[in-house]
Amino acid sequence: MVVGLTGGIGSGKTTVANIFAKFDNVVIYNADLEAKNLMNTSLKIKSKMIEEFGEDSYKNNQLNRPYIANIVFNDKSKLETLNSIVHPEVKMHFQQFIKMHKKSHYIIYENAILFESKSNLKCDIVISVYAPLNLRISRTMLRDEIAKKDVENRINSQWKEDKKLLQSNYIINNITKEATHNQIINIHNILTQKRHRI
Repeated sequence: MVVGLTGGIGSGKTTVANIFAKFDNVVIYNADLEAKNLMNTSLKIKSKMIEEFGEDSYKNNQLNRPYIANIVFNDKSKLETLNSIVHPEVKMHFQQFIKMHKKSHYIIYENAILFESKSNLKCDIVISVYAPLNLRISRTMLRDEIAKKDVENRINSQWKEDKKLLQSNYIINNITKEATHNQIINIHNILTQKRHRI
């Protein structure tokens, strides 16, 4: 069973995924992390990136992240172009991952743009992680050491929260650690029972 895990930037998706990872026979696929790896290792992606965004896309054979971020988070069409280059490769990579982990109770597919990339259509269940906007902004500023305006640009490039929540099977309110942990345990218990009926 594939369980999509999504949420806006700074909502705490990875924190939630790390808690799910502690359960026996549950595996995590972090689409954002795998996309970053593929952008550095896939010659197909690399050639398309250079063709689209120029030679400065890579520095010392590694993706020039600040350069790319500055382009795509200030131009929606450029972000769509980036996604069209990277996401097909990530989807193929994920299909291989599913085949490798068929015997798992379930696979958590962590993806910041699960709905935007239509990856939710490949999921049996979708969980959205929610946190108030001001908390998301402060978390991201602290984590990425970037200005508030840059965080807001990234937030504006994603779907609105209410749109995601309405299409989710479960919502985790990630505000306090204890409450978040309890919600995850509850969902895990439901999913491990539900697995036999899907």
